[in-house]
Amino acid sequence: MKKIGALLSGLLLTASLNAGEAELVKYGKFENWTTRNIPESKLIGGKTKQVYEIAPNATINGAEPYHNTGGSPWATSNVMANVMGIVKASNTVFPDHNPAGGRCCKLCTMMEEVKVLGMVNLKVLVAGSIYLGYNIEPIRNTSNPYAKMEMGIPFTRRPKSLRFDYRVEIPEGVQRIRATGTSTKTLPGKDNAEVYILLQRRWEDADGNIYAKRVGTGRERYAKSTSGWVLKHDIPVYYGDMSTHKDYREYMGLIPSSRSYYAKNSKGKMVPVKEVGWDSPDATPTHLLVMASSGCGVAYEGTPGMTLWVDNIQLIY
Repeated sequence: MKKIGALLSGLLLTASLNAGEAELVKYGKFENWTTRNIPESKLIGGKTKQVYEIAPNATINGAEPYHNTGGSPWATSNVMANVMGIVKASNTVFPDHNPAGGRCCKLCTMMEEVKVLGMVNLKVLVAGSIYLGYNIEPIRNTSNPYAKMEMGIPFTRRPKSLRFDYRVEIPEGVQRIRATGTSTKTLPGKDNAEVYILLQRRWEDADGNIYAKRVGTGRERYAKSTSGWVLKHDIPVYYGDMSTHKDYREYMGLIPSSRSYYAKNSKGKMVPVKEVGWDSPDATPTHLLVMASSGCGVAYEGTPGMTLWVDNIQLIY
């Protein structure tokens, strides 16, 4: 299993110019994007919506479920839903221009509205997010969103840090809200943008349940707008029990069972990955999780207009 994991890791990462010191996550320069032209149902307006995926430059026309293409390890919060035959697309992650040259990834927290016969009857707040893994399309409902995402990729190395360029823009005077489609309410406090790297050692029992111990942790939240781009920023990876480290913050803790990420077991079934403890500092991981998001709350919560830009995501050894 370790040899297979190492092989898959090599396919999903591309060596940088500093061989042996850094690895660029494949498509982590965000120069290549697939554009999906998805015609929404006539009942909700019948417009064609453009949805972007981090993948080879290509165009896909039609309301077809998307599967990662070109060996891309990236999934996004951009999805196609089909609820009782009504097709709706959502896009909160975009290609954008980096002033330093080339393209970058823009993640926005936005309100998605579904209008029936000209009237708004559904509002859902969506934070722009990218992560290593896969989406399960089409989305059939708004319940248990994590069950529709396969989070993490096979990986057996031990990086020192996650390095990337970023920029944050937080709107002034905009309240944090929760909008699930059937209800909308204002929430106290402020939302943050977030980037993290987590390393897990996973295993499966005879009944198909998946468990994990946390091998490595690196997680940051951003509460203020930046004055511009922050270049070559590093999030250190701490190995072992992060809760005893001087830089520990509550949000760096183990993933609670109520918010478990999901993965396919050996039977092909999506099941929660139950993170049951901290691993030893010298443990070898089996999976790598990397996520960047314009929000850090639970699903359907956030600050409309909050925007995070990221570029040049790589692992430092």
